[in-house]
Amino acid sequence: MAKPGKSRREFILEIVRGAGATIVGGVIWGGILLDNAAGSLVLRPPGALESDSFLAHCLKCGLCVNACPYSTLRLADVGNGLANGTPHFEPRGIACEMCEDIPCTVACPSGALDLGLVSKLVDGHSRLDINSARMGIAKIDTDNCIAYWGLSCDVCYRVCPLMDVAIELEYVRNERTGVHAELRPVVNGDACTGCGKCEHACVTEEASIIVLPLEIAAGKVGSSYIKGWDVEDERRMKELDKPVTSSEAAEKTLDYLNTDDLFDE
Repeated sequence: MAKPGKSRREFILEIVRGAGATIVGGVIWGGILLDNAAGSLVLRPPGALESDSFLAHCLKCGLCVNACPYSTLRLADVGNGLANGTPHFEPRGIACEMCEDIPCTVACPSGALDLGLVSKLVDGHSRLDINSARMGIAKIDTDNCIAYWGLSCDVCYRVCPLMDVAIELEYVRNERTGVHAELRPVVNGDACTGCGKCEHACVTEEASIIVLPLEIAAGKVGSSYIKGWDVEDERRMKELDKPVTSSEAAEKTLDYLNTDDLFDE
C-alpha cells in the first residue's frame, strides 16, 4: 500500500507560507492567511452545499461522522485551519467508499448535506445516486506521475469507481524511445466525484494525483464568453446580467465585517 504523504494542510501551507509572512509582514495576520488557505482545500462529505452555505447550515453535530461506516469522516479540531467541529476527510488517509445508501448525507438534520445533490430522477422518483456526488475533482501532477515519465502504472485508473468515465487512459507515443506507447491517466472533471480513491492508492511517496474542492479545481468562465448553442448557458448569462445595487453591495460588506466566522475558524 502507498505510504501516506503530506497532509492536505501541509500541502497548502507550503504553497502559501512565504506569502502569508510577506504580504502584510505580521506574524498574526500571516497565521490567519495560512489557516484560511488550508481551510480552502478541505473536502466535505457527499452532498455538501457550497462552502459558505455549508458553514451557515452545518450544526457541527457529528451525526454524519457517526454514520460513516468506514471512519472516513472526521470533525475539524481547533487550530487546524478548518471551521471547528465541521466534517471533512483526507483521502490520502481514508478515501470515501462511495456507499450507495450515502448514510452520512442521510443523517444530516440541517440540509448542510443536501440529498438533492446526490440524487437523480428514476421513473419520476428521486433516487439516491452516489455517482452524482461532487466532493471535488482529481488533479494530476504530471511532473511527478510516473505514468507521465513513461513507466507502467495505472493504479489510479484501476481503483476509480467510475473507471473509463471519471479516469481514462490516454495512449501517447513515447518520445524518448520512439517505439513504445505510454498510458497516461486523464481525469474527466465532469464525471469525477472527488471520492479520493485515486489519491489514496497513488504509489508515489507523495500522491501525484490529489483531489481539490470544486471551488479550487474548477475554473469560472464569467460573463465574457457564452456557448450560444447551449440553452443552460443562456440561463447562466441571464443570472449574471442581474444588477447588484449599491445598497446590496454595502449590506454584504457590513455582513462580512460583522461576522465572527473569521475568528471562530
